[in-house]
Amino acid sequence: MINLVIDIAIKAGAEIMGIYNDDYTVSYKENQSPLTDADTAANQIIVDSLKAISDYPLISEEEKEVPYKIRKDYDVYWLIDPLDGTKEFIKRNGEFTVNIALIKNGVPIMGVVYAPVIATLYYASDEDGAFKCEQVTTDISLGDILKNSIKLENPKSTAKTEISIVASKSHLSPETQDFIDSMKKKYKKVNTISKGSSLKLCMVAEGTADIYPRFAPTMEWDTAAGHAVCKIAGYQVNEYPAGTPLRYNKENLLNPWFIVR
Repeated sequence: MINLVIDIAIKAGAEIMGIYNDDYTVSYKENQSPLTDADTAANQIIVDSLKAISDYPLISEEEKEVPYKIRKDYDVYWLIDPLDGTKEFIKRNGEFTVNIALIKNGVPIMGVVYAPVIATLYYASDEDGAFKCEQVTTDISLGDILKNSIKLENPKSTAKTEISIVASKSHLSPETQDFIDSMKKKYKKVNTISKGSSLKLCMVAEGTADIYPRFAPTMEWDTAAGHAVCKIAGYQVNEYPAGTPLRYNKENLLNPWFIVR
């Protein structure tokens, strides 16, 4: 099924790019978060396509929220953010992604993250492992994607004296800055990277960042696909300060603070 989900994410990304490179409208939801034509169009493609390949229920940022009394009984379901990083989309900095995850008993077991501007794909499943592929567009066959993919695995290296911390481009909270400052007391050198959307999780999964602290609000659909990639590649995505793995399908879909490392 991961191959079908990859295809869906790429098609949604192509639809987003068609709007990204043209004029589009921006509206605002009740919580004042932005919504564009691209969010809506990508959501339609993903929802329709997932319904065609499985009977699993789904939760999407752009669908009407399912009451907890119904979704609490979801054992396996799709969790979708059709355009993660809408603010980055509006700023036209390219740091947005298509996120599709499969959740089983509160744990991500499959995830696809596609960044259409940089044509980069991350995907993972419990059965096959975690992978990254570059130069991915609708012109590339699935066979070539699989052939050109690089497996992502935690090298479990020895203690470091220098680390890289990736943080949110749009939501750098004072608490996050305090955490970064505390790391500067523990390591000889701390490099900080600012990045948008779930690309931050993927940077840890691919080893270009060591830690991603998120001490600001996120929703479950923001993190699930990237969480799958990190978890399956061998990295921790834990609540902070509790230290327990981040879980999904809570009564409140707002994530607690967490650290990826």
